[in-house]
Amino acid sequence: MSTLEIRDLHVSITADDVEKEILRGVDLTINSGETHAIMGPNGSGKSTLAYSIAGHPKYTVTGGSITLDGEDVLAMGVDERARAGLFLAMQYPVEVPGITVSNFLRTAKTAVDGEAPKLRTWVKDVKEAMGNLRMDPAFAERGVNEGFSGGEKKRHEILQLELLKPRFAVLDETDSGLDVDALRVVSEGVNRAQENTDLGVLLITHYTRILRYIKPEFVHVFVDGVIAEEGGPELAERLENEGYDRFLTAGV
Repeated sequence: MSTLEIRDLHVSITADDVEKEILRGVDLTINSGETHAIMGPNGSGKSTLAYSIAGHPKYTVTGGSITLDGEDVLAMGVDERARAGLFLAMQYPVEVPGITVSNFLRTAKTAVDGEAPKLRTWVKDVKEAMGNLRMDPAFAERGVNEGFSGGEKKRHEILQLELLKPRFAVLDETDSGLDVDALRVVSEGVNRAQENTDLGVLLITHYTRILRYIKPEFVHVFVDGVIAEEGGPELAERLENEGYDRFLTAGV
């Protein structure tokens, strides 16, 4: 079993030469096979946590630690984090014209595993994964996310998740922009990856609709850069009914 541990994490960004603290002491532990949902209003720091785990250079860690099985994640480069087993599904996947999806996926798999996958097996795996995600095989020869709809981009993110087989996945508002059918297909992909690899999942979302398909054992409410409350699935239902007003009016 693997463990991703975040302790007293403080993160800032600098804009217009002014440093602003976004995360103000976050503690969170995720074990293999667990699903943790992070919910909270806009601007509460949820995406900052995701990008800090992944190593985005825009965010400066000013205190605390992130460790993966005791190894210092903050000392790793972005590529080293990926090879260690961390994966980020982005809220807004970027387009990469000129690089086909098939080349991108095989290059990423080679970089993460340290060796190229056997071509015959790899082609079969990609075809099967695309079929499960209801992706047209023609997408394999298109530029990465180039001209993709929002739902197609999110399916491509989960395609990467299934093929790269990380130990922990951070899903940053993967449900945003998805219709009901796409939401179900994407959620099934996450569940399939978890069943096949004992994946640990950190699911960031505003709404409970994705939680009907991806069932979290733990729910954390993020407000103003800290975890304001923790609980089980029942906490998500309470948030659906009551919103975040009780946290915001309390001045947490």
